[in-house]
Amino acid sequence: MNIQYYLSKLIKYLHLSAVKNSTIHARSKIATATHVVNSKLDKYSYIGNNCTIVDVNIGSFCSISDNVIIGGAAHPIEWAATSPVFHEGKNILKKNFSNHPFKLTNTTIIQNDVWIGTNCLIKSGVTIKNGAVIGMGSVVTKDVGAYEIWAGNPAKMIRKRFDDKTIKTLLESKWWNSPENTLRELAMEINNIENFICLLNKGGE
Repeated sequence: MNIQYYLSKLIKYLHLSAVKNSTIHARSKIATATHVVNSKLDKYSYIGNNCTIVDVNIGSFCSISDNVIIGGAAHPIEWAATSPVFHEGKNILKKNFSNHPFKLTNTTIIQNDVWIGTNCLIKSGVTIKNGAVIGMGSVVTKDVGAYEIWAGNPAKMIRKRFDDKTIKTLLESKWWNSPENTLRELAMEINNIENFICLLNKGGE
């Protein structure tokens, strides 16, 4: 039974991630069978299995679960036809009847300390701000505010993680940019928001 389990794990990890034209911080992680194109991943963030990430800037301490799609190419819905064979650039069909200018992608911004649940779809060009949480299976088509929890299809705000005063303090602190030694000190109170805020107010001392 154990052999079967480890064999299945080995097969899973043989599905390597594919990264193209992207910057991945050395202290971040991309899991198996995930495609990352024209994107940036900052420190201590991870992207789960079987994800597609296209033209996305991802901050620090972000958690992106399995089977998440963020960004992707657009199609010209105002034109007579939506097919890529009618605008400039390479396409899967390897054919261009015309080469009209068209912007294929809009950069999606995922700020810092964002958690995106399993099976989420995030529309190209959306901004998800610091500390936000996106519930599993959500379809996000609008910008998400700092420390807001969104869920559903289409996703809507459920509530804020903290009161406005706490959120303001967290945002002003920009704790995610702190050096390693400060992060170690802050980590001692990471599981108690009141103590964490007190520590931030003292400058992490």
